[in-house]
Amino acid sequence: MATSTHGLDKSAIKGVLFDLDGTLADTAPDLIYALNLALIDAGFATCQIEQVKHAVTHGSLALVKAALPNVDEALQCQLQQSLLSHYKVINGDKSVLFGLLDKLLTYLDENNVPYGIVTNKHACFARPLVHKLGLTSRMKSIISGDSTLYSKPHPAPMLLAAQQIGVPASNILYLGDAERDLVAAQNANMIGGVAYWGYLSAFDTPEHWPGQLHFKTSKCLHDFFVTT
Repeated sequence: MATSTHGLDKSAIKGVLFDLDGTLADTAPDLIYALNLALIDAGFATCQIEQVKHAVTHGSLALVKAALPNVDEALQCQLQQSLLSHYKVINGDKSVLFGLLDKLLTYLDENNVPYGIVTNKHACFARPLVHKLGLTSRMKSIISGDSTLYSKPHPAPMLLAAQQIGVPASNILYLGDAERDLVAAQNANMIGGVAYWGYLSAFDTPEHWPGQLHFKTSKCLHDFFVTT
């Protein structure tokens, strides 16, 4: 179920924006496969997905650091570039929308609720991924980490997305699985929704993030719109 900490009236939501990795799509299989290819190239042992999955939401360098926390920074950066080279080839091959989110998008389409993506992933990776997911034509906005001079938690990419979907920021639900996502929503005066199904770690404290809505599963998000 969805829990609200601010007595939110659902009718206030006129548009929806999603973080990409770990919120809208499960991209961990592709990213961790690319990580393992980079590790093999450099002579290191591979990682199991559950060992490093929590780092996916924080980007490629965070993935490398989760796999090899004790190697020097220069090597970590080299491995990051190797990971990205491999990822460019396999990006989207095994990535899928989280459960019931395609049905949620269909519901939003049918009810004329515009939606889009705001991700810190660079456009050269984000746009091919969205295309492979079959969502490019459905999105009213796709904002990447390099679409503006700033990335989340700065409000600039959030406000650009709001402009593109044609909805006031205060009437947009922004969903994310990292604290910076909810801080970005707060900074842009959007309604923050915490996606608990994402790549949270055991050390995350989402109950303390500045989100007005908390969704334990993607089904809870679907049902919040479709059945309430």
